[in-house]
Amino acid sequence: MNVADELVRSADEADVIAVARLLEQGASVDAPGSGGGTALAAAVLRGHADVVSLLVGAGADPEQQAGEYQESTPLCLAAVRGHTSVVGALLDAGAPTGSQGRMGFVPLVLAATAGVEGYPETVDLLLDRGADVNAVMKRRTALDWAGGFGQVRMVRHLLSRGATPSAEALAIAREDAERDPEGRRVSGRVAAALLGAGCGAGTDQSVPLSESDGSGTGATERAQ
Repeated sequence: MNVADELVRSADEADVIAVARLLEQGASVDAPGSGGGTALAAAVLRGHADVVSLLVGAGADPEQQAGEYQESTPLCLAAVRGHTSVVGALLDAGAPTGSQGRMGFVPLVLAATAGVEGYPETVDLLLDRGADVNAVMKRRTALDWAGGFGQVRMVRHLLSRGATPSAEALAIAREDAERDPEGRRVSGRVAAALLGAGCGAGTDQSVPLSESDGSGTGATERAQ
């Protein structure tokens, strides 16, 4: 096994002592292993914040290309997995929070929409460290994307953090309600949260939603 592969493996296994030893012996901190990934990428993917801190402290580039096709960045990889401590370590190293990588990924959007309901702690850290809550990725904000995915809790969370309740987000909720009858309750809760935040003022705010979820509670009431 060559030195680069050994460094990547040690980072992947969270072997801080081995990583430190290899770096002291002259291993190139950003050298890719035989699989194409770097030690930093391996540590980020595994969520090893202590290893990430060690690597960036030794000069690893926090903005390096990462991902299976080198389409992403370490911060985006951490954000989409909800590795909040890793996100913090990368931000400490100067990683930017805006659009990045050749695909133009926005870490906040990824953190807000990954998984079932996104990662609120990661979202909060990014916002607390200067990320724009209304940043756009592929013509949509995090709020727009979360609404489209039916992530009600994240929609509410983003609104509480100052996200602008856009007409686009409301339109997405309406479209989902019309397209997917099974998801009408979720879409209704999203729409209700947006309307409650002032979205669509002065426009037709009717949304094609069922009035009840079968429990006697309307969609609008459940969103409050």
